[in-house]
Amino acid sequence: MEESKHAEVIIIGGGIIGSAIAYYVSKSGLDCIVLEKGELVSGTSSRCDGNILAIDKDPGFDSQMSLKSQQLVDDLSRELDLPFEYRAPGSILVCESEDEMIAAKKWVDRQKEAGLPFRMLDRSDIRQESPYFAEDLLGGLECATDSTVNPYLLTYSLFDKAQKQGARIFIQTEVKNIIKREFFTIETTNGTFTAKKVVNAAGVWAPYIGEMVGVQVPIKPRKGHIIVASRQQPVGLRKVMEFGYLISKFGGKRQVDKETEKYGVALVFEPTESQNFLIGSSRQFAGYNTKVDMNVVRCIARRAIRFYPQMADMMVIRSYAGLRPWTEDHLPIVSHVEKVPGYYIAAGHEGDGISLAAVTGKLIDELIREQSNTIIPYEPLRHDRFIERVSVH
Repeated sequence: MEESKHAEVIIIGGGIIGSAIAYYVSKSGLDCIVLEKGELVSGTSSRCDGNILAIDKDPGFDSQMSLKSQQLVDDLSRELDLPFEYRAPGSILVCESEDEMIAAKKWVDRQKEAGLPFRMLDRSDIRQESPYFAEDLLGGLECATDSTVNPYLLTYSLFDKAQKQGARIFIQTEVKNIIKREFFTIETTNGTFTAKKVVNAAGVWAPYIGEMVGVQVPIKPRKGHIIVASRQQPVGLRKVMEFGYLISKFGGKRQVDKETEKYGVALVFEPTESQNFLIGSSRQFAGYNTKVDMNVVRCIARRAIRFYPQMADMMVIRSYAGLRPWTEDHLPIVSHVEKVPGYYIAAGHEGDGISLAAVTGKLIDELIREQSNTIIPYEPLRHDRFIERVSVH
């Protein structure tokens, strides 16, 4: 057996989650290999925005997890050698109805109780934020610590440092089969690899990697579209979402037209370093199809113009669609799998993979090294929470 194809830990998946795990595991001195079926950052991590947000997380465990991740990314901005366009301007949610303002106030109160830096914004705050906002917006809320990165560059930067720490990366290496005996034998399109421990960080493809060892991974791909656009004058300096984004993320009912409801469209606006901006978002279950649907793109553009009427002159540069790894309770699975000792899952982050990558990488490293005191409580993220639910009904 070639020595080069054996490692203590093998990570399956070359996206943001795989890169964060590789970074923290190699930093702890563990020998690790990353297997990626295509090129690095070729799946969901290359088709998303770059936000590290607490503003859209359920108050309590979810938002605390994001806050921890924000702190880790701040550390990474000093630890990694390649810059990744990190900045922390905060982010805002805007409201278009009295009902949303009432719900926003409750959201802010709950977040503040959980110790997060949230505050309400009134009409004049919104006008100060951007002169381009629609006149009838009533207000909104702000989370001061929210930050943004270039997800592509952050993933590369983590892999770069992981390699310097001894991690080995194999691209164009698709996992075909996993056999578990004393250790794991992983058959790929690029030869056979062996490891003591395996981490399934395959995002929307995690269920396939789970099946190989007889483990059900309850993740579904949820499609999302993004438009890249530009215009003569800058529209705003930081991330803006409509309050309806929360409602659509968590599956509530909104007062919107049929098409907006059908495609799960809600305004997300994000300026990039290159002076362009990204506009989203949509949420649909459409299997593994990533073809751009122009009906959805038009619906997103209309939604953006509802909030920024003067943006009607924007120039659409391109649009793309990606898949979010969705779980039923909107929390990722970051867990050891009891019935297959040595097998771990780090997937199912839906639209929060960029937000939660750092904390996920650190937690997996701690679980692999069997640390009793982990960076965040591990219970809510366990894989077996879904199995328990099945047996109750």
